[in-house]
Amino acid sequence: MTAVQMSSTPGQRGHSAELRAAARRLGAAGVDRRGFLTVTGAAALAFAVNLPSAGVAGAAELDARKITEDPFTLGVASGDPLPDSVLLWTRLAPRPYEADGGLPATRVQVRWEIARDERFTRVVRRGSVTAHPEFGHSVRADVRGLDSDRTFYYRFRAGNWTSPAGRTRTAPARGARTSSLTLAAVSCQAYHDGYFTAYRHLAAEDVDVVFHLGDYLYEYAVTATGGARNHTDLVLPAHYNRETVTLEDYRMRYGLYKSDPDLRAAHAAHPFVVTWDDHETENNYAGGLPENSVPPEEFLLRRAAAYRAYWENQPLRTPQRPTGPDMRLYRRLQFGRLAQFDILDTRQYRSDQAYGDGWRVPGPESEDPSRTMTGAAQERWLLDGWKASDARWNVVPQQVTFARRRNVPTDAYKLSMDSWDGYPASRQRILAGAEAAGIDNLMVLTGDVHVGYGFDLKKDFDDPASRTVGTEIVATSISSGKDGAQKPANWNNLTQANPHMKFYDGRRGYALVTLGTERARTDFRTVSAVTTPGAPVTTAASFVTEAGNQGLTPA
Repeated sequence: MTAVQMSSTPGQRGHSAELRAAARRLGAAGVDRRGFLTVTGAAALAFAVNLPSAGVAGAAELDARKITEDPFTLGVASGDPLPDSVLLWTRLAPRPYEADGGLPATRVQVRWEIARDERFTRVVRRGSVTAHPEFGHSVRADVRGLDSDRTFYYRFRAGNWTSPAGRTRTAPARGARTSSLTLAAVSCQAYHDGYFTAYRHLAAEDVDVVFHLGDYLYEYAVTATGGARNHTDLVLPAHYNRETVTLEDYRMRYGLYKSDPDLRAAHAAHPFVVTWDDHETENNYAGGLPENSVPPEEFLLRRAAAYRAYWENQPLRTPQRPTGPDMRLYRRLQFGRLAQFDILDTRQYRSDQAYGDGWRVPGPESEDPSRTMTGAAQERWLLDGWKASDARWNVVPQQVTFARRRNVPTDAYKLSMDSWDGYPASRQRILAGAEAAGIDNLMVLTGDVHVGYGFDLKKDFDDPASRTVGTEIVATSISSGKDGAQKPANWNNLTQANPHMKFYDGRRGYALVTLGTERARTDFRTVSAVTTPGAPVTTAASFVTEAGNQGLTPA
């Protein structure tokens, strides 16, 4: 991730003097630069930035029949499948490049229906929900009472308009002995770096669920021609050509990204399980600490805006709704007895990066046992969840590289302070907790680095002969980094310096993982280019991991 210096002026854009003053008062009362607001402070900040915990029931209501332009320009999505439920999402935005989406500040009633067939001749549930202007006219329906392990089709209606249909799937029943599950892992989709071609191919794949591992959008400026996309048929509004800071900025940026037809196709085809990394807010932030030298209360205003826009624009349930600058994103999903997924948040609770971030020689600061990647509460939640797990595979979708990754094959190596290498004590506690819980089949899913990796996770990374305790699958970017290369410039150094690295490819794409009762198979899928549309997809490599015998073996 490339660092961008930002002055205090952009950091204040759109926040009134009164709001900044309120934030400063909160900062004096309850903000710790290495911590978070108190509960009272968080609630006060939520009020200060006009982010209510619920829509205002007294707001005027718009007759949806008076909407004269298609309000479903951002498509539909589903997420977080449970055995009897799935979350359905859309957002009304007749004009997606405008701050209000082209709708007045009024409530809109939206109807939804979910059926067993794509023609909707066998509708099993229907209902209505209110799109509130306070939430950017986003819509979510938590549909309950569905059959487990079934495919369903869904759509929305507002006035005379009908959304595109989406396809989703419920999870297997809690104790079901499911024999197979196929997931996709994706991450890092910088609009300005290229087309989302990989999503078009993913939409056609036969997968049960997609895990998005962070950097769904980027805060950086996007030119009128879309950066590397070089649009000739489209001129983007000037407000995209600046860094996102305010709630309006982030909402409009989601409007830009979700207007992409390939991203919409992938969301319509599969349920998504999402977690963020840094760029949904700001590059390489750590907890309550910004990347750049702005007051902490200013950054928390920005984080509150970013978190609110994230929740508005993703298929997430009400428990994930933020309060001010805080949002509980880590959560657990179970797919029968085959797989347990513990989705982590490695941004909101972490210690500040050691030695000023970047690639550094490790030392006492990075190796301090008190340093944490997850925060104490999330760490306990993860380890306790493993103790109670009876799943064949325990999978951890998260953001940054977990395995050790030396940059050169000499004693003068450096490690990334933003990854788990900058938090080795935290990593060791996680691995020790998995061992204590008797977790035999551990798999970590990772994004962030814009390349595909396959790692064996070692009990002792200093000893290549030590026991392999799990595997890590790192999904390359959808578009970030532009076209990439099969063998990046550091390919020789990294593969020689890290014998537990079994795969390294620098092209764009995604990873497919099929979990079975006896083995897991990973296919690294790549596209040849993203700066021009329409590139084909190929399988760069495939690996298997035998249940009970961890490690990646070429398929």
